[in-house]
Amino acid sequence: MKENVKIERDTNGIPHVQAENEAGLYWGEGWVHARDRGMQMLLMRILGQGRGSELLDAGENMLGIDTFFRRMNWAGNTKPQIDALPPKVRENVEAYCEGVNAAFAKKIPWEFKLLGYKPEPWKTEDVIMMSRMIGYLTLAQSQWEMERLLVEMVQADVSREKLEELFPGILGGLDVESVKKVKLKERIVPPEVLWGNAVPRMMASNNWVISGRKTASGKPILSNDPHLETNRLPNIWMEIVMRAGDNYFLGASMPGVPGIPVGRTKHIAWGATYAFIDACDSWIENCKDGMYYREEGDRWVPFQKREEVILRKKKKPVRVTFYENDHGVLDGDPGEEGFYLATRWAAGESGAEAVKAIMGMWDVKTVDRAMETMGRIETAWSMVFADAEGGIGFQMTGLVPKRREGISGFVPLPGWKAENDWNGFLSPEDLPRVKDPETGYFATANHDLNRYGKTGPINMPMGSYRADRIGGLLEKGETFTVPDMYRMHADVYSLQAERYMEILRPLLPGTPQGKILAEWDLNYDAESKGAYLFEVFYKALCREVFGRKGAGEPAVDFLWEETGIFADFYANFDRVLLSERSSWFGDETREEIYRRVAGEALTAEPKRWGGTRRFMMSHILFGGKLPSFLGFDRGPLEGIGGRATIHQGQVYRSAGRVTTFMPSYRFVTDMDEETLFSNLAGGPSDRRSSKWYCSDLKNWLSGKYKKIVP
Repeated sequence: MKENVKIERDTNGIPHVQAENEAGLYWGEGWVHARDRGMQMLLMRILGQGRGSELLDAGENMLGIDTFFRRMNWAGNTKPQIDALPPKVRENVEAYCEGVNAAFAKKIPWEFKLLGYKPEPWKTEDVIMMSRMIGYLTLAQSQWEMERLLVEMVQADVSREKLEELFPGILGGLDVESVKKVKLKERIVPPEVLWGNAVPRMMASNNWVISGRKTASGKPILSNDPHLETNRLPNIWMEIVMRAGDNYFLGASMPGVPGIPVGRTKHIAWGATYAFIDACDSWIENCKDGMYYREEGDRWVPFQKREEVILRKKKKPVRVTFYENDHGVLDGDPGEEGFYLATRWAAGESGAEAVKAIMGMWDVKTVDRAMETMGRIETAWSMVFADAEGGIGFQMTGLVPKRREGISGFVPLPGWKAENDWNGFLSPEDLPRVKDPETGYFATANHDLNRYGKTGPINMPMGSYRADRIGGLLEKGETFTVPDMYRMHADVYSLQAERYMEILRPLLPGTPQGKILAEWDLNYDAESKGAYLFEVFYKALCREVFGRKGAGEPAVDFLWEETGIFADFYANFDRVLLSERSSWFGDETREEIYRRVAGEALTAEPKRWGGTRRFMMSHILFGGKLPSFLGFDRGPLEGIGGRATIHQGQVYRSAGRVTTFMPSYRFVTDMDEETLFSNLAGGPSDRRSSKWYCSDLKNWLSGKYKKIVP
């Protein structure tokens, strides 16, 4: 143990690090990350480096995963980011790495001993790589997948009129003929279904902050419940307390990266949700003979070639070549003449600003300074803040490309035209932001927040139902308390269902199922049969309008059963389904479709909603591979909530496996008291033998919150 660094656990198993200075704190954080979540850290690094085939599994699926990570190249080009770290930040990052390595020197996770892997030292390069991974896999990936979905729809001959209804105002620059020429190297949807994509693990969340003039304490209250894939052990978050002098960090960290992304200090609290900004664009490249065409100068330019060798356990290595230009990585071989997509993520070679910002919160005392500090983060977050002096605020973050007028970034544009290139990035001051709103509160829930900025960086938000429900509840109260926030976290009332039921209720059949649905209270609680029947109707309605009348029923079935498209981007589909008239309706009226679909669909046997939300919490390395009595996996468990409720409760298949979309972590803090109240879907440790492996799971399931003090 490093001299003058003290590490203890509290009664909840949460590590408390005490040191004389910041460097000591980060050394201690590195130590506890490696001791409590070493398996998780090493696994994430192996995957991020694209070395799973070499060290874990030489199967074809792992080869595909390695190829994806090599394509993204997050482990490369880290030196400029390291050089951009100020001396103090770099010193603290190095201290964190020293703590990690000191812990691994004493003991490495037995899982990796079993695999015969002796980990290399943890370095600053790994911190930068992990920062990039976190930003993309849980955030930007979803935007890129929806843009690929547009290409699939155009190539499936979905009409321009229907596309405009689904994606209003963001199809500027769409050249249908050019998009139809694009060769997709790996089609998102099998040819027989033609439409959709297995959306990977995404992030959504709720956060809100309330001014002291609307709280019982007279000080701000901040609340956050990040929605991530929850059916995994260990949880992606790890709670920690770090104290030096009279200041402290208190909240949730991400093993592998120093600092805490959400939580508080003595002076300031902050929470995060995904902002859904469009920072990932594709361009159509005209290719031949290993080159791409540029209209300016009427020239053909050779691609840069990056060759990667993927080692495989007991198999021959695989050599993969990536072709790159100023528009990113090409999805194809330019040696074969044709049109391909090149895709670039704005934050792909970043990382330094996120590390600086998160670690810099130690010195922040006011909301103004917090907005300035966190506003520089390269990836897309909606941050809310509260300070001990009574200030509250909101700041969106992320590198948002400057595009030409009328271009949203959603549509792939011809790469050979210079006018379609990015022209730098917007400043944080131009992004949506608010200080001390007149309402006395501010909430974000992955919805459209463009009106709060000088520019509109969001083009594919989630629906506003959760945000509207949060705002409606906060508008009514004047003396909010921390327990009030607990109840809001557990709220399962659906404003989405309310809108549909206003139309549907008079059209329901006079059957027992119709009666249940007519009397439904619009809550997605575990016992609700109305929630189940509404979802039967909603799925059938989507299948009718977008399947039978649109792209085909197999396509919609695939989207519904194997992806999160309808769970995440429901606002686009609702825009059509709730319209009085739509080209998607064909020659029928909305009411005729609703009545017919309800009559056909509501013959289903009513079921408890919770019974349809059952899931297993699977160990990230051994999930489903070991006997259940060993306890690596937990469950089955039942979720509550729906896609549009404050407490989300989505369970669906993604990339061939079951995933969930639920609050992975919940916390509330009142700036009147130096405490934080929380629960976590899991526990502090990734060690199955530890009593802290799933020690907080019961609290998470029951909605009970533990109290953490610095």
